[in-house]
Amino acid sequence: QVQLVESGGGLVQAGDSLKLSCVASGRTIDKYAMGWFRQAPVKEREFVAAVSQSGSNSHYADSVKGRFTISRDNAKNTVYLQMNSLKSEDTAIYYCAARLSATDYYYVPTLSPDYGYWGQGTQVTVSS
Repeated sequence: QVQLVESGGGLVQAGDSLKLSCVASGRTIDKYAMGWFRQAPVKEREFVAAVSQSGSNSHYADSVKGRFTISRDNAKNTVYLQMNSLKSEDTAIYYCAARLSATDYYYVPTLSPDYGYWGQGTQVTVSS
């Protein structure tokens, strides 16, 4: 079992930047694809970004492409989400997720059911 804990959320103004962290424990993340999702009030949880187990492939939602960057540091058992040029519509709870990847080292999962492990989330609020 892998446990995930997110941090780095907060209240910022439009145009600001934030960097979210997701620290894993219980297992090393080198065998996991990792992703970020978010859920705004009265909306469904949506995909934000993900990175393959290998770290060589990543994928982003169109709404964040060019502004957000996902990265992983297996030595620190941590995944990051760098968020730049934040907009009010980025306001949401952000969740980190992990998928045990066996041998699909380059696969980038983008759907919630693809992931078996979730953190509790960190709130990001962007004021306009």
